[in-house]
Amino acid sequence: MTMRRRDFLALALAGSAPFPAAANKSGRASLGRVVVVGAGYGGATAARYLRILSGGRIEVILVDQNAAFTSCPVSNRVLGGQRTLEQITFGYDGLRQHHGIQFMHGSVTAIDADKSRIVVAGKKLAYDRLVVAPGIDFIYDAFPQLAGAQQQIPHAWKAGPQTRNLQRQLMAMRDGGVFTIVVPAQPYRCPPAPYERACQVAFYLKTHKPRSKVVVLDANPVITSKRVLFERAWRDLYPGMIEYVPGSELQGVAVATKTVRTAFDTVKSDVLNLIPPQRAGRIAQDCGLANVEGRWCAVDFLSYASAVLPRVHVIGDAIDAGLPKSAHMANAQAKICARAIVDLMLGGAPDPAPAFANTCYSFVDGRQAMYISTLYRYDAAKKSMQADGPGFLSSQPSVQEGGDADAWARQIWRDVLE
Repeated sequence: MTMRRRDFLALALAGSAPFPAAANKSGRASLGRVVVVGAGYGGATAARYLRILSGGRIEVILVDQNAAFTSCPVSNRVLGGQRTLEQITFGYDGLRQHHGIQFMHGSVTAIDADKSRIVVAGKKLAYDRLVVAPGIDFIYDAFPQLAGAQQQIPHAWKAGPQTRNLQRQLMAMRDGGVFTIVVPAQPYRCPPAPYERACQVAFYLKTHKPRSKVVVLDANPVITSKRVLFERAWRDLYPGMIEYVPGSELQGVAVATKTVRTAFDTVKSDVLNLIPPQRAGRIAQDCGLANVEGRWCAVDFLSYASAVLPRVHVIGDAIDAGLPKSAHMANAQAKICARAIVDLMLGGAPDPAPAFANTCYSFVDGRQAMYISTLYRYDAAKKSMQADGPGFLSSQPSVQEGGDADAWARQIWRDVLE
């Protein structure tokens, strides 16, 4: 099937093909309880669609260690000065009020799959099925000194207090200083985000501290997403300001002096933004869900059922998919997972041919953005989601696509939280 660019973007701006709301069947017998661990893009979407698709017949309890939702997409724009952290932080009232979802604030410390229950803040909570959307955690094995050094060297790869910290360090940086971004080897959350961050930092510096420099030390051999567009943007918008060094695997770091060492050079920075290697979130590690190299979680892509624990489903950045780890992807996976769980709890089977689109926008300055979109379909022979064609890539950044990016953000926030 060939999809036109206009139709593809319509699908993208819709937050990836939403399912129609099921008829209200709240008077019918309950199908059981689903507990969702993690209330980010994947978990909150799964909770919402479990209620919608079951007509309210599934009791849904959403558990998260954070009391509010802070969006990683758009958070780089806080560094550029176009957004505040408050503008990308939302509560969960819409899910409670509009869908009857119960929200539990606390950390999950254990999953007992044999007894179908979890432990939250010392309390046991039973489930019929469990959805785990743990996001990412960071790997500090090679440089353990970084584990407790986020105040001095923030990664800001989970939007929130570290984003504000990094913004304050940027604002306090001297004119003529060096802002260094260290990019880990793939896979990591949101492939184009480090390069968008370089753009946003450079945009701020160009306006306020024009003698400064941005150094991007990338462990990957090339820019991992939208390469030609980022290279052009850096050349045209920030000539001489952004220095990109590929193949720069980290070999040493001194926290006190904000100095990093690679095979090529030693770089001392005024602001050091070191993004560590990543793996599935802590609960997935602790409970044995991360069975692929001890790092990612294997799943059945028809239902996102864990390959390890029964009646447990895993979605979002934590899974081993070979696909981009993005908010849009987590949102799309959550809908397929919710549909499959409803079908299974009704005694049926999941859709044998799921499909979804993934779209990612990146801002290169205060108003211009660019996008990449790809359609994925289930391949029964490979038992995985595979790209259906090359997808679409912006010809160049534009103000129009900046408006589309803002519309995408507003739409997916509604789709996740309202």
